Formats: sequence, C-alpha cells, structure tokens
Amino acid sequence: MFGPQAIGNFLISLEIMGLGMVGIFAVILIIIGVVSLLTRFSGKS
Repeated sequence: MFGPQAIGNFLISLEIMGLGMVGIFAVILIIIGVVSLLTRFSGKS
C-alpha cells in the first residue's frame, strides 16, 4: 500500500516530531525551574 519512500518520509517526520516534543518539554521544565527560583527568592525578602 505504501512505498518504501513514503515509509522513510514517515519515519523522518516522526523523528522531527519527537525532537520537537522533547524541546517543548525541556522549555517547560526550564520555565518551571525559573519561576520556582523566583518565588523562592522573592518569598524570603
């Protein structure tokens, strides 16, 4: 049904999508860390 070229393109697109999701997850973790540090430092003063 699908040719080898279509399957190869699909695997490449899955890899790109996975990298994008890992990037978004990393950015969310960085933002959470920065916000928690800011609240910790602003709460003590």
